[in-house]
Amino acid sequence: MEVAVGRVAKAHGIHGELAVDVRTDVPERRFAVGYVLTARLRDKRTRHLTVAAAREHSGRLLVRFAEVGDRTDAEQLRGAVLCADTGDLPPTDDPDEFYDHELIGLAAELTDGTSVGTVREVLHSPGGELLAVDRDGAELLVPFVSDIVPTVDVAGGKVVLDPPEGLLDT
Repeated sequence: MEVAVGRVAKAHGIHGELAVDVRTDVPERRFAVGYVLTARLRDKRTRHLTVAAAREHSGRLLVRFAEVGDRTDAEQLRGAVLCADTGDLPPTDDPDEFYDHELIGLAAELTDGTSVGTVREVLHSPGGELLAVDRDGAELLVPFVSDIVPTVDVAGGKVVLDPPEGLLDT
């Protein structure tokens, strides 16, 4: 299984560097020299890319891949999602920390056991994380904070929601 660790925002310079929005807590590991990522391109194709260099720049990483030689090559990767194999992830030491892929597919239910839907995605926004819950084809966005999501039971296959009044109204 793969997990998104970044998204290519744009080409940077003329030598094939890419500005990448980071989506991992361990960028020093995921973007280490020699690490191989899978790029999921906008047209649904994939490419394997080997990190040749990475450095921080204006809130993003500037990454150079061995397979990307110039700006023309880099432009073709604009918008690509960079993925890593979840098998390479170290276990989390904190019982209140979860990888996004562990939450996708979990049943979402209320504290009384009423089914709400299924977690489809974890969204990372400047205001914090949100769980995108599929409720009969409609998407509910639930703030991923302990007051609203008091229980995450990965082994049990569920998250328990205690939403404030009106949050789940569609």
